Amino acid sequence: MKKRKFGLIMSMVLAAGTMLAACGGGDDAGGKDTDKKAFKVGMVTDSGTIDDKSFNQGTWEGILQAKKELGIQEKYLKPSGETEADYLKEIGNLYDAGYKFIVTPGFKFETAIYQAQDKYKDAKFVILDGNPHKGDYKPVVKDNTVAIFFAEHESGFLAGVATAVQLKQGEAGFIGGMEIPAVQKFNWGFQQGVKYANENLGTKINMKAENVLYQGSFNDVAAGGQIAAQMFDRGVNVIFTAAGGVGVGVIKEAKDRAKAGKQVWIVGVDVDQYADGIYEGDKSIILTSAMKKIGHATVDTIQHEVDGKFPGGQTLIFDAKNDGVGIPDKNPNLSDDTVAKVKEVYEKIKSGDIKVSAEKGDLFK
Repeated sequence: MKKRKFGLIMSMVLAAGTMLAACGGGDDAGGKDTDKKAFKVGMVTDSGTIDDKSFNQGTWEGILQAKKELGIQEKYLKPSGETEADYLKEIGNLYDAGYKFIVTPGFKFETAIYQAQDKYKDAKFVILDGNPHKGDYKPVVKDNTVAIFFAEHESGFLAGVATAVQLKQGEAGFIGGMEIPAVQKFNWGFQQGVKYANENLGTKINMKAENVLYQGSFNDVAAGGQIAAQMFDRGVNVIFTAAGGVGVGVIKEAKDRAKAGKQVWIVGVDVDQYADGIYEGDKSIILTSAMKKIGHATVDTIQHEVDGKFPGGQTLIFDAKNDGVGIPDKNPNLSDDTVAKVKEVYEKIKSGDIKVSAEKGDLFK
């Protein structure tokens, strides 16, 4: 395609920057030649930061990967609050700046996307871990929207197998944030994975009911630390946390104990949290992480739009079969034997030989 002159590009970038600089970041197209019809992808973050080691960061990394591979132009905006109006305001700001492919991470955007898909009919929307609805929880996914979910239970299962095989024996715990389906499935999958390893791979990891808790929020760091301390004091030596900011407190408590010479472990969530658990040199208390491949789902959907195959009106599931969930490829705290056994289990899930339930089922008593 023909290129615009540098001066025109700069004027366009400056104009966009004037409109957006006060509330967002990420648009670094200034000073570079840009395709005449550069595809613009926008993102509205939730209440967390763009480097939250969770959904915001995973989504943004997927957009940056799309920039590298597809040459898109990118922008994210952080809303001032957590209401539907706050989210719609930033969606409107992106739309007005020409970003008509908008990605939103998490269930908190459900009612905002319900409104936006009608208000901005020539825009495309991607909502991760949520379905648009008007407040009645009845999904309405219009042709300009795609809803994406993940098989958290499969990811949790793999992390449970890895944990049990690596540690062989001991007490495990789970600390969740809000008791919503995605968090519940992580818990249920993890417990199934531990039980599978106990029954098939010779491990002896136990989970007691008192060590499976939901804190009730995703932002109470102090509460996360307090709950983790109580579990560790009861003899738990590994905690799987799927709790956002609450999990930050869990990880901090484990790091403090590791610095004091205690052997405790954390299983991370959503993204590879190994770096978050580093407490000395390159040593980390993150044993492994139950990952949703958020970036993979994001770049995959952008690719579909670029190819003219946007799956509008659909609800997609990213699971083991399409490489949408898993544990990190590199696990410094896992032995080669553990990694090999987890890969065998992963292939059995992909083939259907192992079926992981998304329901509570018969777990630890």
